[in-house]
Amino acid sequence: MRILVVEDERLLCDGIAEDLELEKYTVDRCYDGADAHERLFVEPYDLVILDLNLPGMDGLELLRRIRSEQPKLRVLILSARAQLSDKVAGLDLGADDYLTKPFALEELEARVRTLLRREFVPRAPLVQAGPLALDTVAREISVRGEPLPLTPREFAILEQLMLCQGRWLSQEALMEHIWEADANPFSNAVRMHISSLRKKLRERLGYDPIQTKIGQGYRLAGEEHV
Repeated sequence: MRILVVEDERLLCDGIAEDLELEKYTVDRCYDGADAHERLFVEPYDLVILDLNLPGMDGLELLRRIRSEQPKLRVLILSARAQLSDKVAGLDLGADDYLTKPFALEELEARVRTLLRREFVPRAPLVQAGPLALDTVAREISVRGEPLPLTPREFAILEQLMLCQGRWLSQEALMEHIWEADANPFSNAVRMHISSLRKKLRERLGYDPIQTKIGQGYRLAGEEHV
């Protein structure tokens, strides 16, 4: 899952990003509303965490443009504006949630999980793919009930494959959803992490569930298709 944090207080922005990265999300940071608007044109995100008091472009104006240009993109407002009228204005403009400052990181994490589950797992917090299970609340992947230790990148790749079961995902698509905006698109990073992920899956499953097809990319297969 890829998140954009738009917050002009750099220490707070960096702290939020680092905390969410520990939760195995891919996070980009932006300190200016206008810069965030430009980035949203070229990079795919699953969620935007948006402050309202921003230089370059006010947060509410940025929210208006997001709703006009990307109506399905999840937006969580994070603001010191605690008046009921401010909350109503943000929600009326299409924000999916509103959290006032100061806040606890644990509450922010919980709201992020809820918003992302709402889009990708509308009926249950558990995604099953054969013997693999993705717990979208605990942010864990297990094999037949036993936790599977993965690096954050390995987790993000397998999570994306499980959420997109039956679909081929190109290296470019994985790069867009999992790596930061400044990552080198011509690196071998995806292949390297796929290789290490396959090794761990083979050790636990006895087979490699990740299929590769030239010109198509990668997808997750069940045991019966291996």
